[in-house]
Amino acid sequence: MIFESVKRLKWYEKLIWFVSVLVILVSFFAFENKEYLTLTASLIGVTALIFVAKGDVLGQFLTVVFAVFYAIVSYKFRYWGEMITYLGMTAPIAAGAVVTWIKNPYQKGEVKVRHTNPKLWTILSVLAVAVTVVFYFILKCFDTPNLIVSTISITTSFMAASLTLLRSSYYALFYAGNDVVLIILWILASFESISYLPMVLCFIMFLVNDLYGFINWQRMKKKQSG
Repeated sequence: MIFESVKRLKWYEKLIWFVSVLVILVSFFAFENKEYLTLTASLIGVTALIFVAKGDVLGQFLTVVFAVFYAIVSYKFRYWGEMITYLGMTAPIAAGAVVTWIKNPYQKGEVKVRHTNPKLWTILSVLAVAVTVVFYFILKCFDTPNLIVSTISITTSFMAASLTLLRSSYYALFYAGNDVVLIILWILASFESISYLPMVLCFIMFLVNDLYGFINWQRMKKKQSG
């Protein structure tokens, strides 16, 4: 499965993947403090994203694994919002996406893109507001660092994960928004420990991958509708 998925990557997708991995490795080994768990999470994350951008279900399998590793990294820095979000929301939804993607193939290695409608957006928006409000008070009880930024991350993560489950191309825009939030979050963390700077560069590469994901899913949607 993995070999076939890699084989289906176009040359420029392999280039995006290679550059992402290279940036993370260079940034990691450039610092004396070695958080190998952070490195592992970052490498799994960028690998997952390039396959999600392809509409390949392997990306969702890897997203589940990434969510577990990232939750552990977040726990170590007391980013309870990130930990709870990825363990309690991102991982389960990604697991659900594995099922929905397998059940809705367009062709081998590519999921069928779903068209969203105003009713769906309304439902997701209401749910996002409810989830955000609930998590805000949960995070506040845990005395979560950078509470406002962490809360915003809950909203963007929920929308992105839900749209991924629903096979919508707009998942990538919300993940891109979430990447921006997380870049800010880990920059703040890096002020306390430089060992977290690789996470900043990790999410910068995530942003690049997610922007490509939106472009490619739009292309997929156009092709599948033709």
